[in-house]
Amino acid sequence: MPKFVVTVKPGTSQEKIIEKTPGELTIYLRAKAHDGEANEALIKFLAKHFKTSKTSIKIVRGHKSHTKIIEL
Repeated sequence: MPKFVVTVKPGTSQEKIIEKTPGELTIYLRAKAHDGEANEALIKFLAKHFKTSKTSIKIVRGHKSHTKIIEL
């Protein structure tokens, strides 16, 4: 299962993804980092980007951090 290091920037005006290096992404999300909204938006965004289901994406580490480990 592929793993990615993701840096999340919540509360931005537009949603986009930037690949820093292979396996390391920066993702800008509109959702605020409040009550897990940014984590839910992150999973939805990644599912759409990788064309997979939301249930196949898991936050392995960093639920309350801007830097997360994501597993597909």
